[in-house]
Amino acid sequence: MRLLLFSSLFPSSQRPIHGIFVETRLRELMKTGQVEARVVAPVPWFPSTSPRFGDYALFAATPRFEQRNGLEVHHPRYLLAPKVGMSTAPYTMALGALGTIRKLQREGFDFDLIDAHYYYPDGVAAGLLAKWLGKPFVVTARGTDLNLIPDYAVPRKLILDTARKASASIGVAKALMDTLRDLGGEPEKLNTLRNGVDLERFAPEPRDVARQRLGLPVDGRLLLSVGHLVERKGHHIAVGALPLLPADVRLVIAGSGEERGTLERQAQKLGVADRVRFAGVVPQTELKWWYAAADALTLCSSREGWANVLLEAMACGTPVIATNIWGTPEVVSTPDAGVLMPARSADGLAQGWAALFANYPAREATRRHAESFSWEATTQGQLDLFRSILSTRAAA
Repeated sequence: MRLLLFSSLFPSSQRPIHGIFVETRLRELMKTGQVEARVVAPVPWFPSTSPRFGDYALFAATPRFEQRNGLEVHHPRYLLAPKVGMSTAPYTMALGALGTIRKLQREGFDFDLIDAHYYYPDGVAAGLLAKWLGKPFVVTARGTDLNLIPDYAVPRKLILDTARKASASIGVAKALMDTLRDLGGEPEKLNTLRNGVDLERFAPEPRDVARQRLGLPVDGRLLLSVGHLVERKGHHIAVGALPLLPADVRLVIAGSGEERGTLERQAQKLGVADRVRFAGVVPQTELKWWYAAADALTLCSSREGWANVLLEAMACGTPVIATNIWGTPEVVSTPDAGVLMPARSADGLAQGWAALFANYPAREATRRHAESFSWEATTQGQLDLFRSILSTRAAA
């Protein structure tokens, strides 16, 4: 089976953790030996690589082609115009990628199916490409693409039109497929295939060993918050909760982004700066040590389709305190996994902390919960779905 994975949500040498869960799912699928794949991951065009332009400079510096973990990844450019980009992006993305995809076909990779990730604009663009190239396609929804973007009339219309034309839609959480159904998606086309967790990469390590390795105090308790330093990730809630938590609790924030200065000033204002450490961007290969060092991971996001950090922490034996949103209750579904906050607030996090430590799970039990989210079922589900689509098409 030959697949063309199409998504702007894919890692690159310039943004190595961007969309890493999409890459992981494809790598797990290819481990079966039953799939050959190429990746087309469009990048917005930008004229300058000057660091002063931030993420836009990273777009410009992204190579047109690269190899990642044995995968061929192509990064064609598309125009993302200011102000009108939301409405035009599916069309410019599809047009920008068309030449690259036709070149792949001419070179011998005549794929069977387009596997698109993120419904808008990526899935809509994939639908256009599928029409132009005469190929079936599926779209995987991942969160804001169905929980936020359909609030806008034009994207909502295009999403629903794409869902009708797709051979199937996949959600990384059942809640996402329920949302698409409620928007008007055909129930018989909706499939839930949850993200798994790499149980070899993320595994328990002794807490004191992890802390010594990272230069963290061995005594006291540690709360970890992982993710881009942007408002929707809620790191400010974790900082705000520190005065409400026991005095021995320290907070580590792993990630980078525009909110770092704001968070540092917040910690200073609250008098907890000496209890907060900013770890910066942590490579995936090193994350397990931070999870292992923590007594709890907190995820205070306002939006998450399926947060991989939750399962990664649990696989390392660390329970979580998370906001009760979208697919998160499907992950934090037992006391061994952790607790859901009663509210997305500093007080809600403090209450979650108290509830977790009133009935703190054994690390082995938290790990066992994560083990129920291995990749095998998702990988087999993809194979079965894709084969069904191709066999139906062949018989038509």
